[in-house]
Amino acid sequence: MGTLVRGALYVGSARKCRTLLFDRRRLFSADVIGPSPHSEHAGTAAAGHGDDELYCRLYRTHIPTSPVQKALLAAGSGVAALLDPYRHDMVAVLGETTGELALRRLRDRMRGDPEGYQILQERPRIRVSTLDLERLGAMPDGSFGREYLRFLDENGVTPDSRADVKFVDDEELAFVIQRYREVHDLMHTLLGMPTNMLGEVVVKWFEAVQTGLPMCILGAVLGPLRLSARRLQLLTATLIPWALRNGMNAHCLLNVYYEQRWEQSLESLREELGIEPPPQL
Repeated sequence: MGTLVRGALYVGSARKCRTLLFDRRRLFSADVIGPSPHSEHAGTAAAGHGDDELYCRLYRTHIPTSPVQKALLAAGSGVAALLDPYRHDMVAVLGETTGELALRRLRDRMRGDPEGYQILQERPRIRVSTLDLERLGAMPDGSFGREYLRFLDENGVTPDSRADVKFVDDEELAFVIQRYREVHDLMHTLLGMPTNMLGEVVVKWFEAVQTGLPMCILGAVLGPLRLSARRLQLLTATLIPWALRNGMNAHCLLNVYYEQRWEQSLESLREELGIEPPPQL
């Protein structure tokens, strides 16, 4: 898989960079768009100098790719993720290389919502370095912040496990999918789902409806193949209908500024967002 990824990145990269270089110079000179204030090389690009690589990189971790390269990456990462659903690096690549249309729709929903628009403007990150874990631990039981920390502790996960975006060729859309990744554990907390295969499949059904990301749809459809007969029966009879119903009826969870909701009770936040109490597993 590593060979496939490296090959996909290097084939035709110079041509891709020259195309992006021409397009960005044309757009800047025509005053159609301006350089993103969040792009590491925006100032250099606007000034019209620097090498092609600088023009191609729209943000710090960006790796420019052509449509053919993206197709190769999507195919390879899809196979790898199917063989091992816990290969989060491959799941991440699949999401980035297949999700452009869904990400644009999500971005538009965020722009049309006051709280979502604020998130797009301020670009908050959910990392260990940005969270006051001691404060969250001191909050009362039942508060959103305390239950989120409990989820992290009980499942042995950390916010820093989410990979940086690399293959999305739009800086704002790159933030949207990064935000989606970083609130994934918050969705687990809101939905009351663990990180085992059953819990992940339920969350994927919810996310598939909420986001429309092909990666989520694929995980929701293929994930059940790894469940036991008993858990599959529980999933199809109870959990999938619950996830679909809540995915359709709930407020878009990317439009929630979670960092401002830590002290709110989990129960009241669920009620505000239109999420039903989770069923027993």
